Amino acid sequence: MSNTRVLPLLDPEVTEVAKAPEAVAPCCPPLTERPFTAEEAETAARMFKALGDPVRLRLFSAVASHAGGEACVCDISDVGVSQPTVSHHLKKLKEAGLLTSERRGTWVYYRVEPSVLSAMGRLLTIPAAAA
Repeated sequence: MSNTRVLPLLDPEVTEVAKAPEAVAPCCPPLTERPFTAEEAETAARMFKALGDPVRLRLFSAVASHAGGEACVCDISDVGVSQPTVSHHLKKLKEAGLLTSERRGTWVYYRVEPSVLSAMGRLLTIPAAAA
């Protein structure tokens, strides 16, 4: 089994715009904007399902709050379950698009992409005009 993913080619002009936090496209519109499409609902459900497990939520929080924005698996694995279970939960968080990882030597480092937190925040934020 390969961990290789094929990424889309990026247009340099679009890439520069996408680096700005305001340009991050959330997975879905804010809940108050309009009803979700089937695809948007699937994406949001996958994220929330992954975070619906207390161990996964603790791992996600440990990575998100770790100094430097990334954490070695060796620093976050003390969540009351065995190491294989930690690996399983981290895999589920990656599959849901909530974490990315990079192997460095024998350790794997996890990070929460700022765009993920931004998208999740936008999904649950009520616009100021509607409040």
